[in-house]
Amino acid sequence: MNHTQQSLLVTIELLADLPDEQFAKLDKACSWNRYSAHEQIIDRDSETRDVFFIVEGRVRVSNYSLSGREITLDDLSEGAHFGELSAIDHQPRSASVMALEDCHLALLSPDRFAELCMENPQIGFRVMRSLAHIVRLSNERIMDLSTLAANNRVQAELLRQARNHMVDDLKAEIVPIPVHSDMASRVSTTRETVARVMNDLARRGLVKRQKDSMVVLDVDVLQDMVEEVKGE
Repeated sequence: MNHTQQSLLVTIELLADLPDEQFAKLDKACSWNRYSAHEQIIDRDSETRDVFFIVEGRVRVSNYSLSGREITLDDLSEGAHFGELSAIDHQPRSASVMALEDCHLALLSPDRFAELCMENPQIGFRVMRSLAHIVRLSNERIMDLSTLAANNRVQAELLRQARNHMVDDLKAEIVPIPVHSDMASRVSTTRETVARVMNDLARRGLVKRQKDSMVVLDVDVLQDMVEEVKGE
């Protein structure tokens, strides 16, 4: 049986290697929604518990400070999932999620999600790995906010993005080009600070802006810059 004819869920990384008959059941168990760009999908503290699978599009996970300042936690694209925390612990949503572009999402109830994990241990293990990644990333950001100056936090965020877009041992090509306001919201600083840091890195020959991407020419040097400040 051909996966691509059977289910749109075959693109979801969490569901890799799921048997054909399981995909057929999941298709029926899910509800399917479309969201327009900039439409709110989840509100922080809401009581919904569904798990979302991104079949098409891109979303942003964020929180807001008491003053209303947006703090970006992550951007997720086709093949990713979100919402599992509330499905697991039955607590209110811990973050808001907004569509960055037109999205097609599959929603799975918390009870069916629990059954899916118990019936397929490999999926349960992937969920654990995903949650472990969230914890590690959160710890790293907490340390950065506690110990690094704003310009160094921008460098550390650029390094994180570069590591996810390596094209060889030294060079990374980040697509799409990081938006200054987005980077600022990730590291709790201003767009002006981000612009100054990026201009400085460009003058040093470490980054180069191309038509559709930001190239980090020597990730090792950028890493040394970040680690030198962290070690002080």
